Amino acid sequence: MQDRQCNKPARLTHPLQFIILLALGLSGASTMATEEPKFELISKHDHIELRRYPAFVVAETFVEGDMDAASGKGFRAIADYIFGNNVAVGAALDKASEKIAMTVPVAMEPLPAAGQASQTPQAMQGAKRWRVHFVMPGNYTLSTLPKPNNPAVQLRAVPDKTWAVLSYSGFNTEAGVQQRSDELLAWLAAQKMKTVGSPQLARYNPPWTLPMFRRNEIMLEIE
Repeated sequence: MQDRQCNKPARLTHPLQFIILLALGLSGASTMATEEPKFELISKHDHIELRRYPAFVVAETFVEGDMDAASGKGFRAIADYIFGNNVAVGAALDKASEKIAMTVPVAMEPLPAAGQASQTPQAMQGAKRWRVHFVMPGNYTLSTLPKPNNPAVQLRAVPDKTWAVLSYSGFNTEAGVQQRSDELLAWLAAQKMKTVGSPQLARYNPPWTLPMFRRNEIMLEIE
């Protein structure tokens, strides 16, 4: 799945490529997206699951704007990285780049506004700062991934964690995503489970997927 190229890093300069990536950014997935992180299913409660994910590595970026705008900005920045705007590990003076396979889901997490005190959990609706990330393919480690040329894209190792996950289909609006987040938080509170951080929105499908076939998830770490 890796493809080394001894030329200049690929850039998203072709108009059609840019338009396609914009559309994919708003939906949160790609036609090439096949691999997703493995997990252990701990328990299932209707449309809510408790999952244990082993450690993985993400490429992430921090963007501003409403949910839709931030989704597009974040997707394009990380897609630029995996499509070749990077320096492969061990590259010589030619600074060879390396293409990385697309994965699912594309996830985004709301953050407090700059200068504001952190709230746990942070609300989805009305958020203006976001962290957007792709989970890197499982054949990579933090030390073997190519280095991003764009300083706005960062690589981070995520340790193994337990997550509560609420799955649903359909389109995503800020109000709808907030409603699903509140539903998950209420269920966890009823189970007397302590949460960590803020909910994340994870999306799996290309933009032409019919609403009833779309896979969306709200994910929230639990202690």
